[in-house]
Amino acid sequence: MDFSYTSQEEQFRLELREWLENNLPEGWLDGTFKMPENQQELGQFLRNWQRKLSEGRWAAIAWPEKQGGRNATLMEEIIYHQEMVRVKAPPLVNYVGLHMVGPTLMQIGSKEQQEKYISKIITGEEVWCQGYSEPNAGSDLAAVQTTAVKDGDKWIINGQKIWTSFAHFADRCFLVARTSKGEKKHHGITCFLLDMNQPGVEVRPIIQMDGEHDFNEVYLNDAVAYESEIIGAVDDGWRVTIALLMHERTGIGAQVFSLEQQFDELVELARNVTEDHVPVIEKPDVRKRLLDLYIKSRGSLLNYYRNLTKQLKVGHPGVEGSMDKLLVSENTKELFAEAISIQGHQGLLWKKDAVYGDSYWQRNYLYAFGQTIGGGTSEIQRNTIAERILGLPKDIGK
Repeated sequence: MDFSYTSQEEQFRLELREWLENNLPEGWLDGTFKMPENQQELGQFLRNWQRKLSEGRWAAIAWPEKQGGRNATLMEEIIYHQEMVRVKAPPLVNYVGLHMVGPTLMQIGSKEQQEKYISKIITGEEVWCQGYSEPNAGSDLAAVQTTAVKDGDKWIINGQKIWTSFAHFADRCFLVARTSKGEKKHHGITCFLLDMNQPGVEVRPIIQMDGEHDFNEVYLNDAVAYESEIIGAVDDGWRVTIALLMHERTGIGAQVFSLEQQFDELVELARNVTEDHVPVIEKPDVRKRLLDLYIKSRGSLLNYYRNLTKQLKVGHPGVEGSMDKLLVSENTKELFAEAISIQGHQGLLWKKDAVYGDSYWQRNYLYAFGQTIGGGTSEIQRNTIAERILGLPKDIGK
């Protein structure tokens, strides 16, 4: 692994850094900017931010230039993630569209689908969600029960999706439905590019234990999709879903840079919290736990770089993305648990009563549990690592 950057790559970093300084919302860098609390206002703010990114060709840098990207190299993508983490840039409201649906359309979609959807994805004009998980089909995606029945040139869709991120903002959904019963349960699945703005689609919010609204239930009652809204072939959706999930897990691995930053913030917290007027960072047991977390976060980063090195050589992501996903999600949860522990009984205080960080640590601790589920649970990642990397026998439950 070569940890150095070329002069061209450093110039790319400086260009992005200058653009961010000139285009982030006023008050963002000095910490005085307040995100809108109203969901509708928040959605519009995030759409506006993505439109600004797309105008600067910073929304999807890995995309081809003709599609509004920069045809960025893998190393430039790494620099991009590092700089976005450094300034804690606003999140991408169309993350699903940019990192999953768009690349999948370029890989598998028809020319007509690419022309219809891709430009609206990168500008944020159309926000996408992902209709995979169901009450009885979460990690076992092949167990989907949502049905799509052909009716002339239309497909009538009925069922329920759950834990659907961004559905309350979304204009379209990359939806998985069962169109026939095959010999094996992963046969007979089809992927639809479903219009969310129709009478047959109902979105209900799921309020998380941190009080936030990131996920939703989506009820499909005679929702309509058309032949032109099928990506890939009918009953061949399994191949399409695997392609999309591969893009998702590649994106999740980049969270290792956030983990690095969060560890530095944790060390600063340990310097500020005191017991008997002595900073808790002076306590041997706290220092040992911090050292353990540093080793894990650093190991996660180095493993990520090793996997990137392989990707640079072979030209495409591999199953090693499961290692990145597992390590970063579990390490993040452990890090924020330590932050709560360091604060002692004050770590239980919430929102305006929080003593440190305006409940930053409490919010992220609660949210970290979801990171071990979204994008494939930790259990699924361990099975993937065991079977496809270590060559161990398949899970006896399969």
